[in-house]
Amino acid sequence: MNYIDLQVNGYKGVDFNSDQLTSDEMHTVCVRLREDGVGDFLPTIITDNIPAMSSRLKRLVELRDADPLVKDLVAGFHIEGPFLNETEGYIGAHPVKYVLPANQDDMQRLLDSAAGLTRIVTLAPERDEGFRVTRMLADAGICVSAGHCDPTLDQLKAGIDAGLAMFTHLGNGCPTEMHRHDNIVQRVLSLADRLWISFIADGYHIPTFVLKNFFRSVGMKRCVLVTDAISAAGLGPGRFQVGGQTFLVGEDGIPRTGDGKYFAGSGVTIPKMAQFARDELELTGEEIDLLMSANPRRILNT
Repeated sequence: MNYIDLQVNGYKGVDFNSDQLTSDEMHTVCVRLREDGVGDFLPTIITDNIPAMSSRLKRLVELRDADPLVKDLVAGFHIEGPFLNETEGYIGAHPVKYVLPANQDDMQRLLDSAAGLTRIVTLAPERDEGFRVTRMLADAGICVSAGHCDPTLDQLKAGIDAGLAMFTHLGNGCPTEMHRHDNIVQRVLSLADRLWISFIADGYHIPTFVLKNFFRSVGMKRCVLVTDAISAAGLGPGRFQVGGQTFLVGEDGIPRTGDGKYFAGSGVTIPKMAQFARDELELTGEEIDLLMSANPRRILNT
């Protein structure tokens, strides 16, 4: 099976947001991902200051160009931030001090650093004035995804009209307590026929019964599964780095911020997620292929 993972911050000890990422590390992680059944993936660069994000993207481009295996597996990049909603709960584990309103100059700098390999950008529609960045990205053929955000229903509709095409890990990147009806989850579900929607399927980020409800509401043809893995994926308890931040992984295998308030990506591997989809979500092989291969491929080819 050639799985496709659209959101990978790191894997089995390697952090894609590290300023010390080496060619040996990049090659090794690609070997491990291929062994785990991954055919394509998007290294994901998360919120930091613009120079740091640019430098990391340039380094990934260099490493991809220098190694045939890396070039074969790295289908492009996912940029998650820094144009997110800075409100507590919505921002999650992203460092608030580096969050910015969406603007074309900084976005172009990141795109230039990625050398034409940006495939997905996650941003907060309500922080994109006039949806200028959304239009800029959509016009360039890049999938614009809402995430770590709280747009009103009207803002979400306007974002879609401007080119917004996806929502990043629905059910996460939002507070544990929200309005019982008018909240970001319900707004996205009401527009699910116009969006791709990704989910982290590990039994922790979203309870199993809730994820089943999401599938019934959205329909399998609009859903994708992502790991949102960090360097802790597949390694068990310990302290792990994402960029300049340290996160703790407990016995449950879930990375959390030091205060325990927020998940920080995930520790799940692709084989474990596929097993969870089969055993706990009770999905067929055809449905798993749709969520973890066919639908992600459609997003990359959009």
